[in-house]
This record gives sequence, C-alpha cells and structure tokens, in this order.
Amino acid sequence: MTTNGAGAAERETQRIWRALDGFRIEVPSWGFANTGTRFGKFVQGGAATTIEEKFSDASQVNALTGASPTVALHVLWDLPGGKADVPAIQALEKKYGVKSGSINPNLFQDAEYKFGSIANPSAEIRGNALAHLLDSVEIGRELGSKDVSLWIADGSNYPGTQSIRKRIGFMEEVLAATHAALGENQRMLVEYKPFEPAFYHTDIADWGMALELARRAGPKAKVLVDTGHHYQGTNIEQIVAWLLRLGELGGFHFNDRKYADDDLTLGSIDPYQVFRIFHEILSVEEEERAGVAFMIDQSHNLKGKMEAMVQTVMTAQELFAKAALVDQARLAELQQECRLVEAEECFRGAFWQDVRPVVREWRVARGLPPEPLKALAESGYVEKITQERGSKNARSVSSYA
Repeated sequence: MTTNGAGAAERETQRIWRALDGFRIEVPSWGFANTGTRFGKFVQGGAATTIEEKFSDASQVNALTGASPTVALHVLWDLPGGKADVPAIQALEKKYGVKSGSINPNLFQDAEYKFGSIANPSAEIRGNALAHLLDSVEIGRELGSKDVSLWIADGSNYPGTQSIRKRIGFMEEVLAATHAALGENQRMLVEYKPFEPAFYHTDIADWGMALELARRAGPKAKVLVDTGHHYQGTNIEQIVAWLLRLGELGGFHFNDRKYADDDLTLGSIDPYQVFRIFHEILSVEEEERAGVAFMIDQSHNLKGKMEAMVQTVMTAQELFAKAALVDQARLAELQQECRLVEAEECFRGAFWQDVRPVVREWRVARGLPPEPLKALAESGYVEKITQERGSKNARSVSSYA
C-alpha cells in the first residue's frame, strides 16, 4: 500500500474491501467443457461433460473466490431439450448453490445458418432463428435470469453476394420481436464483432451498429462489450465511457487477446487495459453502473479448466481493487488543470500498487481461502474430477460441448 501514513492506508483498505464486497463476475458453462480451435479440439480429462458437472465446477469456483454466484448457460449445449430442461436446471441450482446467469442462444451452429440467422435472406430461416430466440427468452424468464445475451455470427464473405442494407432491416425486425417478448425484469444484450466467421462483412461489426440495433429494438436492449472483439489498438475504455454516458452499456464478456479474438484468460496479455476499463466504470456514480454485468467468455484450450477459471476471477478481483484505489477527486482536479504528469501518476499509481495482501485479508475475513489457486490444488478436486470424467472425455472427442 502507499506510505502516506496509517490513516491513508486504512482508507485504501476500506475502499478495496467495499469494492470486492460488491464485485460479481459470471462464469460461463462452456469454459468448463472441452473446446478447441477451427483446426481441432483439445480434450482434457477433467473437463465437464454434462450440465451437472458444469454446475459442480462453477460451484467450486464460487466457493474459492466468493465472486461468481451465477453461471452463464448456452441453450443448445446446456438445455438441448429447451424449456423442458428448466426443472433439471433448477434442481442443479439448489444442489450446487449457484444460480443460472445470462442465457446465450445459439444462432451459429445449425447448418441452416450457413448464410445467416436473423439476417438470412430466407424468411423461413429468420423465423426459425426468431423461434429459438423466443424460446431462450422463455427459458430465461422461468429461470429468473436477467439477461439474454446475443452474439450474431451473420455476415458474408464476398462483395456483392448479399445486400447489406436489406440484412439490417431483417435484423431490426427479429430483434424487435425478441424485445417484445422480454419479461418485466429481462434485458437483451447485443454483442458485436468485427470479423469471424464472416470475412467480408459482419452484420453487427462494431459498437455503433450494436447500439443502433439495441435502440431500435427497445429500452430493454443494451450493448454487450466483448474485450476480444475489437481491432488491434482499439481504445475499448473510450467505447465504455461513451456507452456509460448514453446509458446503453449492458455488460461485458471479459477475456484477453494478442492478435484477434483469442479468448485468452483475462489480464494475461494486457492487465492495464482491464484496469482502465474498470476505472471508467468506477468513475461514474453507483446508480449509473448498477446494471453493468461482468461475465467471463474464454476458451481454456491449454490451461486446466478449473485452474484457468479460478485464476481469471482472482485477476478480475485484483484489477477491480486496483481501479477502486484511484483517487477520483484528486484525478479530476489534475485533469481540469491539465497537469499531465501528475494526473498520469495519480492514475497509474493505483495500477502499480500490490493489492494482493489486502485482497487476501478480505478473503480471510469473508471465510474464503486466502489463496484460491493453492486451495484448489490442495483440495484434490481437479484430480477427483479427472478420475471420474477421464473415460467419458476419452470417448467424446467428436462432441463440442
């Protein structure tokens, strides 16, 4: 901590504790399952093969970190029977003590979506996509989930092969119909991505397109920012500041990347960027940021599933704690006076502080293990699930999740 005296250190400790008490970050069910790249799938012996195993893993992460009481669900992977599977999910919530989080429809896996889902030229296929979205909304309503999170993979690969303008209209119609079905306490989050799997044009390629579609859909639609879904050098925290200003920031999919959408563990490449994003969120009044959802969206192909998830949540907690240390009043004064070096030092000084001792103290005070990764290793949980699931994973190379 800083050397400004015991009083200043105590105030900083209190700021960190308050920040951690209010910090929640959702884990994704698919982060516990076997995944890979377009070239192949990498099987891990301890990867979850059923929705119950995913809930079990998510429960362990929450017990170790105290920050992840919800698990995001992917409809086709986690509820293949649709609404009929809701009672089973509710039973798992009760058994494992974690709740269902955001509901993620799948509009990219079926062969009929080869030329798009909600932007497909075929009215029939768009209707099928809408039906899936409406089923997802109903699933979320029955589970008490707040957010239906939409990633639309639609686009085209070659100039002149699709009408970009017509596809905008198609999307507007489907999203408006989905918005109309939302329950009183539900939201629809619209994600964006500049490329992949489409390489000429992606139908929702940036935050401006996502924002306009959300606004046209209705007031319960907001923008979702995936930190990996940007071109190199994009100032993501500026996008966050704009969306906060407009009241249109719904939430995040946190991950990290070196080149494109690598889905690496949060903070593994650029922790300073995550700090800057958290700072923008903490710089506004509490009521302005109250609805912003923090979610993880990563693909742990090489790291162990459990270790990677615990490590990610720990990193998020530490970076959030650092951002909470920024002296907002002092920084605002320095910014107003254009005292550049002092302002930057005030800002990055918080980033360079080692908050880990205070975070450990907070964990102990909250009945959590002081070192979650160490506790995971000593618990034997990874060895246990590897032994239990190993044979199933050896037989499941051909399935995705």
